[in-house]
Amino acid sequence: MAPNNNSIRSRRPTRNLPQINERIRFPEIRVVDSDGTQLGVITPREAMDIAEQRELDLVLVSDKANPPVCRIMDYGKYKFEQEKRAREARKKQHNAEVKEVKMRYKIDDHDYQVRVSAAQRFLRSGDKVKATITFRGREIQHTDLARNLLDKLAKDLETVGEVQQYPKREGRNMMMLLSPKKST
Repeated sequence: MAPNNNSIRSRRPTRNLPQINERIRFPEIRVVDSDGTQLGVITPREAMDIAEQRELDLVLVSDKANPPVCRIMDYGKYKFEQEKRAREARKKQHNAEVKEVKMRYKIDDHDYQVRVSAAQRFLRSGDKVKATITFRGREIQHTDLARNLLDKLAKDLETVGEVQQYPKREGRNMMMLLSPKKST
């Protein structure tokens, strides 16, 4: 037997809906006009009448205040401005990624400079840099040489980055984490 369409209801969560116009359920509210002047403490019905006369909406601004504060404004325009601000904020936000620079402790000078310039580029773009030195076979006995190389890397990058995690050994690797300086 197929379900009766009349018995099926779609329920929308009311907590996400903005409190505007008839959805405002308080006995008294403080009303602010569209130009910023206070109209005083009145009932929501009276405020709705004023808003309808001006062809605007009554929007709940703060329900924490006593009495709650509502504003008479164009809700569509207000919502558009809020979304526009949120888009701008997301545009300016940079999610820092962790970029990795791998090398061996017996690295040649030119290869080392290539790793330094790559790390500088990553740090300038606002990303963190994980410098990793890999050991093979018996090379693991020379952790002091790897530590010296990572210290040298930190010194070469001190203008654009700072050490967030000092060199430490993890298995067959030694790693160090650098983060961009706050001023860059």
